[in-house]
Amino acid sequence: MQLSDLGNRICIMGPSNSGKSTLANAIAKKCSFSTVHLDQLFHIPNTDWQARPIDEFISLHSRAIKEENWVIDGNYTRCLPQRLSRATGVILLDISTSSSLLRYINRTLFQRKRYGALEGNKDSIKWDMLHHIVVVTPKSRKCYATMFEQLAIPKIRLASVKEMEEQYDKWELPR
Repeated sequence: MQLSDLGNRICIMGPSNSGKSTLANAIAKKCSFSTVHLDQLFHIPNTDWQARPIDEFISLHSRAIKEENWVIDGNYTRCLPQRLSRATGVILLDISTSSSLLRYINRTLFQRKRYGALEGNKDSIKWDMLHHIVVVTPKSRKCYATMFEQLAIPKIRLASVKEMEEQYDKWELPR
């Protein structure tokens, strides 16, 4: 599949710390699309990941998906149907729990700046996030796989870090 097959409104979904934000940024840069990191819409800047009021998040999300060109990364199933109704393509990152866990530890301990980070916040290892990656995400994976199979729009599933790297090369994405 070519990147252009996914159209001009691309959803990137997958487990926490699977590389969604980095991939979204690379695609947006190559295609001159806007990038929307749902974590940044859901959380209040300059806090320690404090959630916005849900109606405010839904409003920001609704505004973002009305745009003509975008790459949106994140799951947030509460507003997924609206997002998918506007999407022209979907990428599902389905990397292993151990890979997500390693990526989380690496980003919190060693990365100074990363795509999708919350403005004014320095990432730190949090027990809630470790629990989410190890316990919640494996259960969600089945739901996302079922939903993904039912989609009638162009889609691609990348099931490992190696497959992601190969796709970066194939699509000639910046790293």
